[in-house]
Amino acid sequence: MERDAGPDNESLELPQAAETGREGRFASGSVEFIGTATVLIRYGGFTLLTDPNFLHRGDHVHLGFGMTAPRLTEPALDIADLPPVDLVILSHLHGDHFDQIVEKRLDHTLPIVTTPEAARALRRKGFGAARGLQTWQRLVVSKGVARLTITSMPGQHAPGLMQLVLPSVMGTMLDWRPADGLRPAMRLYVTGDTLLRRQLREIPRRFPDIDLALLHLGGTRLFGVLLTMDARQGVEAIRWIQPKKAIPIHFDDYPVFKSPLADFQREVEAAGLGDRVIYLERGMKHTFTVPPERWAAPVDAGSARPIAPPPPAQSRR
Repeated sequence: MERDAGPDNESLELPQAAETGREGRFASGSVEFIGTATVLIRYGGFTLLTDPNFLHRGDHVHLGFGMTAPRLTEPALDIADLPPVDLVILSHLHGDHFDQIVEKRLDHTLPIVTTPEAARALRRKGFGAARGLQTWQRLVVSKGVARLTITSMPGQHAPGLMQLVLPSVMGTMLDWRPADGLRPAMRLYVTGDTLLRRQLREIPRRFPDIDLALLHLGGTRLFGVLLTMDARQGVEAIRWIQPKKAIPIHFDDYPVFKSPLADFQREVEAAGLGDRVIYLERGMKHTFTVPPERWAAPVDAGSARPIAPPPPAQSRR
């Protein structure tokens, strides 16, 4: 059964284990860096896993064209140590984003939100809940009284004709809100493995006020061709997208990553953007707080009392 999103919004309801208060869901959240582009994002009662890569140091990743590369680093945790995950966000189907360990050991019933091309391939591998989104398409996920809107962002993994031989790629915008909320309580952008291309300029027009961006860097090169943003492109992406804060990821795990984090740090300081960038080592967690006015219950002007929220959505698998 095809599960790629059509021209309108798609929806997904997740089971709610135990209802928590509004403050417990929306007052704070965290981003935990595991390694490569693998991150655990916890907010609004959701736990998301991005681009799962759990190979260990010395394990070889498959890059296509018969090429492999050894991992140079250890992930901060093993796949067996993952907490319960609600869904996976996948930039594209490459071995350093969805490796052979993940293919065997990740729960095959988990929803995976990715490109249509990757979703079709994953369903053939037994991941029946994989869903593909075209650029600008949205999936609205409900979990109790919380809503998460996932929107596919433009991305380009290679220049020119080389696009034809590499997987399609997407960025992702994540918007969380209470079911009765009129605007996002939190907005987070994941670039995916994209180069800096003019279509990215449309992102802040459609999605202003981005709270946090996760930047896939590393300056990946195959056959001498740049395939992901290097240090300079990463800094320019911050200027274009204008997130309040940015976290660099995907920068030193494989020898094909040619632009080290130190280069990005120098470019950031030279651009005067040092106060906008948060650096995480593997295993480190960034905790953020969200002001109550962004998630508090709407107030009935006539009574000056909070409007009662709608009843929780009925969960179904």
